[in-house]
Amino acid sequence: MIPLELSPDRLFPADPGARSVARTLYQAVRDLPIVSPHGHTDPSWYANDTPFEDPAALFIVPDHYVYRMLYSQGVPLDALGVPPRDGTRGIDNDPRAIWRIFAQHYPLFRGTPTRLWLDHAFHTVFGIDERLTEESADRYYDRIAACLRDESYRPRALFERFDIEVIATTESPLDPLAHHRAIRESGWGGRVVTAYRPDPVVDPHFENFAGNVAKLGEITGEDTATWRGYLSAHRARRAYFKDMGATSTDHGHPTARSENLDPAQCQQLLGRALAGTIDANDAERFRAQMLTEMARMSVDDGLVMQIHPGSYRNHNGAIFERYGRDKGADIPMRTDYVHALKPLLDVVGNERNLTIILFTLDETTYARELAPLAGHYPVLRLGPPWWFHDSFQGMLRFLEQAIETAGFANTVGFNDDTRAFMSIPARHDVWRRVVCRFLATSVVEHRLDEDEAMDLAPALSRDLAKRAYKL
Repeated sequence: MIPLELSPDRLFPADPGARSVARTLYQAVRDLPIVSPHGHTDPSWYANDTPFEDPAALFIVPDHYVYRMLYSQGVPLDALGVPPRDGTRGIDNDPRAIWRIFAQHYPLFRGTPTRLWLDHAFHTVFGIDERLTEESADRYYDRIAACLRDESYRPRALFERFDIEVIATTESPLDPLAHHRAIRESGWGGRVVTAYRPDPVVDPHFENFAGNVAKLGEITGEDTATWRGYLSAHRARRAYFKDMGATSTDHGHPTARSENLDPAQCQQLLGRALAGTIDANDAERFRAQMLTEMARMSVDDGLVMQIHPGSYRNHNGAIFERYGRDKGADIPMRTDYVHALKPLLDVVGNERNLTIILFTLDETTYARELAPLAGHYPVLRLGPPWWFHDSFQGMLRFLEQAIETAGFANTVGFNDDTRAFMSIPARHDVWRRVVCRFLATSVVEHRLDEDEAMDLAPALSRDLAKRAYKL
């Protein structure tokens, strides 16, 4: 047996003086409640509170961080239980067999944030004190499976055990939000809110775009074939989402491009999009216009706007064809913000009652574009390191490159942005440790006083997120 031990000083500075300050700061934030203002957990977990099925269904099948690494080393997604989009069978659905494959390949995760998250969950949530190996796979499986049969491992109990103050899920405008209504009517005290993600009805390249827009019209009673009716339908759904607890919107566009076109141009683009005759450039113009329209709506209804650009979605065509979206084949791209956001900022950039949170997968933009933009425009805030950069080194790079120009107040703390429920405490713990490391180094280098660091640590761990997302 190889012991699984989590050092209390993990991710802290090697320098003894800085490490001592980091320890002090961490003690002040370690047990703060978790504010998770943006993520993709399934609201049905909290609505129905049914037990998680098995270890494989919990840790492997839904987590693209896990299976993308295994796939890169030749493990077929079928062997990991990832369901095809057409519902065909032929998949190995034996969860213990899936778990054994995972354990056999666990060394692949050395040095990755996934390894930090998984070991944290294994040790702190399930009380496991040996490393996952091929030899320990069955003992792991049996331990986790036994825990999942216990009432204390149901979603609501874990929500409370993790000390989650509030968590946001993300839904399409076409979602009736039945699970959120069920949560609200259940009497349970956990706070779960939704977020408005309009991609299926603003991206002409989204599957069944025309059908989605027609359904949006049916739901709202608006004529979504007209530009006026289409925008009115968005306003109606945003109002419904806000009534159901939403404080934010989210926009996963390929780029950050925005436009400020006249209504006649917009109607022409909408018509071609619905007819399926729109070309790639005009599809991008349509998405760009919708960023500006969504910003205008946020000025009116107060919803915080998040922009997550720069991912080439579904890069592996064969995987997309068989398994659909979000299967680990999304790849970061170079992203321009200065020119792309200029039309939007010309319209709303000086609004003081609007917050737009910018994310990036292009780290070269931190110091050159994002920090200077957020350091000037009242509407802009910088989102935390996202996706591929939600890591120890990624967080350090963000803090080192952005803070000098943008300052701490123009950031929004942390959000975990995950589907993997068990990783939420680990992700927040990593962020808090990195924040304490960064602040401690600033203290010993006399760039901050220790009392200032003690103010900033809880702000970065929880308070900035609460404020930015109006939670």
